[in-house]
Amino acid sequence: MTLFRHELRQGRTALAVWTASVGFLLAVCVGLFPEMKNEMAGAGALFASMGAFTAAFGMDRLDIGTFIGFYAVECVNVLGLGGAFYAALTGVSALVKEERGHTAELLLTHPLSRARIVTEKLAAALAQIVMMDLALLALALISILLTGQTIPWREILLLHGACWLMQTELACVCFGLSALLRRGGPGLGMGLGAGAYLLGLVANMTERARFLKYLTPFGYCDGADILVSGGPDPGLAALGALTALAGAAAAYVLYCKKDIR
Repeated sequence: MTLFRHELRQGRTALAVWTASVGFLLAVCVGLFPEMKNEMAGAGALFASMGAFTAAFGMDRLDIGTFIGFYAVECVNVLGLGGAFYAALTGVSALVKEERGHTAELLLTHPLSRARIVTEKLAAALAQIVMMDLALLALALISILLTGQTIPWREILLLHGACWLMQTELACVCFGLSALLRRGGPGLGMGLGAGAYLLGLVANMTERARFLKYLTPFGYCDGADILVSGGPDPGLAALGALTALAGAAAAYVLYCKKDIR
């Protein structure tokens, strides 16, 4: 597991920066709730009548005057978007950086098969996502306690778990794309993360666009859907898991046959 450990060491700075940034925004959102609670309770009816904008963020189905309603709208958006960007960047850079940085010739001279390289790089990318999500969950729980709120354990774990699956799917899809690329990558990863988020918003705006939920991992980590239904949509979550497996499998097939320059 030498390559696995090397990938973790190489990515520790990015992991720390993204975790600190998303965690700070998450803690700020949680900390704002006690100050905004009264105003939010009065504004709930106003938000519910704002049409497509309200529907896009699920505010037509949730009471944002309650803590869990506020958390599902505000905090999950921060967690989802920040986590999606990090997962996409981690996945899309994993394989292509060897050619981009001209280190492929050094790596491939080691007694490691290409399949082993893909396995250890994928394991490192997914491990970093797990580490970030566990740190963010801990920060969220600490912030909730510091603001004097009661922790709604089931809902919090469901929301964070759905976001973890979404990030895993994005990372695996981008990992598969990384096997195709010879240079670049970060721009593509950021674009995929932002595009998936926007598709999720559009899918909530009208029933005619609901089919878009099948095209974006944000379809099953929508906070309003999870709280109203009692959990992520099992069909969409299963589709996300299959998409993640397909992305990982594509990386094996493509990288093992790739002409490394």
